[in-house]
Amino acid sequence: MFKKILIANRGEIACRVIKTARRMGIATVAVYSDADALAPFVQMADEAVHIGPAPAAQSYLIPEKIIAACKATGAQAVHPGYGFLSERTSFAEALAAENIAFIGPPVGAIAAMGDKIESKKLAKAAGVNVVPGYVGEIDDTDHAVRIAGEIGYPVMMKASAGGGGKGMRLAFSEKDVREGFESVKREGLNSFGDDRVFIEKFIENPRHIEIQILGDQHGTILYLNERECSIQRRHQKVVEEAPSPFVSPEMRKAMGEQCVALARAVGYYSAGTVELIVSGADKTGQSFYFLEMNTRLQVEHPVTEAITGIDLVEQMIRVAAGEKLAMTQDDIGIDGWAIENRVYAEDPYRGFLPSTGRLVRYRPPLAGWTDDGQANGRRGVDGVRVDDGVYEGGEVSMFYDPMIAKLVTWGQTRDEAADRQIAALDAFEIEGLGHNIDFVSAIMQHPRFRSGELTTGFIAEEYPEGFHGAPASAELQRALAGIAAFLATARADRARRVDGQLGKRLRPPSQWSVLVGGQTFAVELAGDEVTVDGALLDLAMEYTPGDSLVEAEVDGDVLGVKVKPTRGGFQLTTRGAIHQVQVLPARVAAYRAHMIEKIPPDLSRFLICPMPGLLVSLNVAEGDSVEAGQPLAVVEAMKMENILRAEKSGTVKTVHAKAGESLAVDAIILEME
Repeated sequence: MFKKILIANRGEIACRVIKTARRMGIATVAVYSDADALAPFVQMADEAVHIGPAPAAQSYLIPEKIIAACKATGAQAVHPGYGFLSERTSFAEALAAENIAFIGPPVGAIAAMGDKIESKKLAKAAGVNVVPGYVGEIDDTDHAVRIAGEIGYPVMMKASAGGGGKGMRLAFSEKDVREGFESVKREGLNSFGDDRVFIEKFIENPRHIEIQILGDQHGTILYLNERECSIQRRHQKVVEEAPSPFVSPEMRKAMGEQCVALARAVGYYSAGTVELIVSGADKTGQSFYFLEMNTRLQVEHPVTEAITGIDLVEQMIRVAAGEKLAMTQDDIGIDGWAIENRVYAEDPYRGFLPSTGRLVRYRPPLAGWTDDGQANGRRGVDGVRVDDGVYEGGEVSMFYDPMIAKLVTWGQTRDEAADRQIAALDAFEIEGLGHNIDFVSAIMQHPRFRSGELTTGFIAEEYPEGFHGAPASAELQRALAGIAAFLATARADRARRVDGQLGKRLRPPSQWSVLVGGQTFAVELAGDEVTVDGALLDLAMEYTPGDSLVEAEVDGDVLGVKVKPTRGGFQLTTRGAIHQVQVLPARVAAYRAHMIEKIPPDLSRFLICPMPGLLVSLNVAEGDSVEAGQPLAVVEAMKMENILRAEKSGTVKTVHAKAGESLAVDAIILEME
């Protein structure tokens, strides 16, 4: 077994590998860029080596710097994590030349399966179902248009070396191909150093299901069940679960055996994932097609670990050291259900715009209960695992992936795992930048998610007008009214005690008028009793002004609520939505009608940069006429290109930016007449 390994990655996956290595008694070496000097993974590792500036192309993507760090520290092996150099054959070959073990698959398997075009050719030759498409190289946009027409719309354009949702565009028409083909090429080149693109038929109403593979160097290859990864946004996974609510035991066996055969054809060992697309319209579950094989550890591997009890990182290390797998296919079972939500630095209330900045507050939910049942006044959530690599006061920069953390919950049933997600998300505190906690909580509560009727179009279909918060039931609004009155009383009581030091006596009112979601509730607090509109509310909670999170027991259920005082009330965030709650003493409630509503200015004549990023291209000039919906500019942020379109028809009056400039959020790109 290795005595020391180096992790050629950063963030949460570096922390994840370090934890397992530490448990195995293996020393670890971290490598870090300027931006990560204070990151948790650097502090966790036994040693750390600085490898360059913040941009990945100048640090994490340079094999020579990784190898030099291995030599300087005596690391015997390298775990690449995911992304960066994890699927680059030249890196694995360079390590082998220096007699440094690669904790991953053999070079031949990476080469065969890491290239999406070549992998489809190989899969087809091996008798594996593949999606109809064109797997040769595409010359230019006109060639792409001809191919798409021959395949039949809709089609998907993909960067050959792509992954993680980058370098992908869905096209329903020739116009879409002409608009998106060059962007796909650029994203492929910028993110993976490869601008080749292939085109395939888009399977409508598809489910995205993947099979976890694990093999050793002695010929044993196993499948560790499946993961459902259908809930995606812009082809980036948001929610993953294991097992899939769609897959039957017979389908699982058929998929698993086919994926094992494919892995065996390329001499695969280590952990890997075969991604499949399944037609949701096929109730027999037999219409599944090969998409690609990821020759590395997946972001969503914790859900497989949760239902199998197998530490995939440990197995990867043992396999790389030449050990045999200590299990057989018959040993692989399914214990309960696990769900993973990716917590991203993006603002769902503003069209999921990427968000960068400092984590002014970062308090993930506690995993389970502490010895005394509480810690810092917060109750833990059973069956919770948080994989992260950030810290309070740290910065989420534009240089790397926007994922802040992975929240994983386990339960005996799918509903129990989802309920634990909701409770954990209520307790997850992030301030300082936009995040998607409310959004993933809303998904967990959505009737369609609960039914298991999922497709990759879930988000687009269920939130066609964008996300505005999860709908609040009448029971939740009633509970929030009681909670807000309790908070207001506590705030007023504190003011009374402070004022009392000056010799004055003030008593907080017992009757409140509370406005929640456009509805006004009459709330009365009398001793330990709370009534809302005359009906008793069973409410128990504690609050000290300044607390950012409270836990209220309402009618026997625990409700985590994030609290932010506002003028005349509170902003209460819970159950996937932000609630602006106004609280007034009943005797002055009539004054509320006299509050003046501020009407926001009309900014539709400006093209405003929605996120910090690079202006890749500007498609119009001063004096040009444009139509509503016409692409005006392309902005790249966090390795993704975003097309900005005209909100309405008009004429360009002034251009304020030019291609190649770095823009701040809300920077004006151009102004219409």
